[in-house]
Amino acid sequence: MTITAAPTVKDGCLMVRSKLVLTGVPENVLVSHSDSGSAFIGATSTIPSSRQVFTLGILEEYKWMCLFRAKIWWMIPRVGKSGSEIPMETQLLLLEAREECALQDGFPSESSTQNTFYILFLPVLDGQFRATLQGTRANELQLCIESGDAHVQTSQSLEAVFVKSGDNPFELIKNSMKILEKHKGTFSLLEHKKTPGHLDWFGWCTWDAFYTDVNPQGIKAGLQSFLEGGCSPKFLVIDDGWQETVNEFHKEGEPLIEGTQFATRLVGIKENSKFRSTGVDSSCTDLRDLIDSVKVKYGLKFVYMWHALAGYWGGVLPSSEAMKKYNPKIEYPIQSPGNTGNLRDIAMDSLEKYGVGLTDPQKTYEFYNDYHSYLASCGVDGVKVDVQNVMETLGSGHGGRVSCTRQFQTALEQSIARNFKDNSLICCMSHNSDSIYSSMRSAVARASEDFMPREPTFQTLHIASVAFNSFLLGEIVVPDWDMFHSNHYTANFHGAARAIGGCAVYVSDKPGDHDFKILKKLVLPDGSILRARNAGRPTRDCLFKDPVMDGKSLMKIWNLNRLSGVVGVFNCQGAGSWPLKEVEDVRRATPTQISISGKVSPLDVEFLEEVATEDWNRDCAVYAFNSGSLSKLPLKGTLEVSLETLECEIYTVSPIRIFGHILFAPIGLLDMYNSGGAVEALECTLDSSGCIVVKLKGRGCGRFGAYSSTRPKRCVLDMKEVEFCYNAEDGLLTIKLQGECNIRDMELVY
Repeated sequence: MTITAAPTVKDGCLMVRSKLVLTGVPENVLVSHSDSGSAFIGATSTIPSSRQVFTLGILEEYKWMCLFRAKIWWMIPRVGKSGSEIPMETQLLLLEAREECALQDGFPSESSTQNTFYILFLPVLDGQFRATLQGTRANELQLCIESGDAHVQTSQSLEAVFVKSGDNPFELIKNSMKILEKHKGTFSLLEHKKTPGHLDWFGWCTWDAFYTDVNPQGIKAGLQSFLEGGCSPKFLVIDDGWQETVNEFHKEGEPLIEGTQFATRLVGIKENSKFRSTGVDSSCTDLRDLIDSVKVKYGLKFVYMWHALAGYWGGVLPSSEAMKKYNPKIEYPIQSPGNTGNLRDIAMDSLEKYGVGLTDPQKTYEFYNDYHSYLASCGVDGVKVDVQNVMETLGSGHGGRVSCTRQFQTALEQSIARNFKDNSLICCMSHNSDSIYSSMRSAVARASEDFMPREPTFQTLHIASVAFNSFLLGEIVVPDWDMFHSNHYTANFHGAARAIGGCAVYVSDKPGDHDFKILKKLVLPDGSILRARNAGRPTRDCLFKDPVMDGKSLMKIWNLNRLSGVVGVFNCQGAGSWPLKEVEDVRRATPTQISISGKVSPLDVEFLEEVATEDWNRDCAVYAFNSGSLSKLPLKGTLEVSLETLECEIYTVSPIRIFGHILFAPIGLLDMYNSGGAVEALECTLDSSGCIVVKLKGRGCGRFGAYSSTRPKRCVLDMKEVEFCYNAEDGLLTIKLQGECNIRDMELVY
């Protein structure tokens, strides 16, 4: 029976479900009950201030996982066992708790999960103040609240940290966010938002291909090389490099002063001279001409343009005639101690020195509307908006960081709604809780720092970060796991992760530099992808382990398709170390090969019963993508898996249905990473002669597989009888789907 007792403070102790969580709770710490056994923790002070740090109590002897901002733009995960290890800028803290009977020597038993429950601490927004958590050397858990404006002060924050417990960590975060959505009213859950159409199609981003040297000729060359390889993108992101900008601090002919590149400012809303006719490429006269031509020639469905939230990194140029109508002025960012207390960022430090050209907040909607209506008139379908967290540093004089962030985000979302269909917005560098809890319409946001092709120690960190960050972000947006390179030594690793991440699939290849074998495991011939239903997240048994640095844990990520589950297993050990984390072994600072073994189980897939039918017999067919092996397992059964550093395996987990004397489970397209994404529907009927007929709807082309306990008498595909293959040893049934990628009707007659 689930215990729903709300958190309370008794005799200086914070208790949750009769479990002691914090000791030494000061008298100025207050708990107020909310809905469904949840509560808010707050505190009071005798002196008003724009920044307050309160001690909540001492946290010891709990396994925990947190998400914190290592630098101003991005969150990463950390796990630990004491309050002293909790970093500044923690935006989520999850504790693993056990009932007393499950404790051994004061610590949880690794094998016992029956008495496990989870306690979630979510520092949120309280009026004009934003909250975070942090630890001290004395194992104290502290609450930090700040407004970001010296004139916006308070002596109390009563709803700073939301606390709730639950038996399932994924239900816990979902239910908690539902309560917060209703109570706070400042953000909306993903289930209440329209998701952009580009998510279901293969894409190409120009960033790594050209960086800021992007131009029409290069874009056309890249699209042509994809076309010739038989794998054309259907959405294109024209990244940084297309705008009209100026760097006031760089004199022509003189060397660039390091840092001034971030103070470059936007001059106007139209494209720069590279995208206007110069005689070099007379086939492209302007941005509209380019977009019209590439959509027609290459079948693009969506073209997005990049810009920063303030216009450009350094904002807009106040002296520009085109910008004067928005009343811009140079503002100098003020970084929080939380920003500078972890990792400083050169971009932010430079902007502190050189300033940001900020449009008048009252004119910001007009600025975005002018900008986006012009882009829409050129055939642009949406925008990727970067450098969003800068707003938290510009709150002074504007009501503080929360107010400033919300004002700009609201204006942006209103302009998107007016000018583009499908809510076509990708948010980026927006991992501060100011943005997260002000997201009313934004439905896609980047989940981690950039994919960095030339950084060998960043590859494993990227996969771990996106999965852990999706635990929080996935309730509010579709996490974007960023592009990758198809022709890269980590392409299989990254491609497999994108396939099960429930995210967009796009690459940033240079023209002609592609691996189409990798791409065709992700992309169907019509340019669509087999996107999983939810955000890919760590399996329950991985939540409190370090898959990057503990030297023994595999990274397992689970997701659901329409009729099956999927588990990706990745060896992220030995190739990098977390920022701000001491490297115990010097060898971990450079890539090395570490072989790790572990177990994978159908039980790793949460909510599998939701995609099974009443005919499920609690056994599963488990198909391993790389090895091609098919196993039949009970729900709690396991398979052994051993992987080297940067190796992975993907398991499709399909509930076995009982249809009369037939046991059956669809697998999907066997040559696609996310095989089960190709299965659309399944039912069983009896024909007039009494034969069992299993009816399947599948999407795509290639080898379509299923587990069948018996060889069928015949197979009918789109009303025509076709040949099939059947392996009696493992029960793998294979049908060849040829032709177009539309929905295919299959009937197996027994």
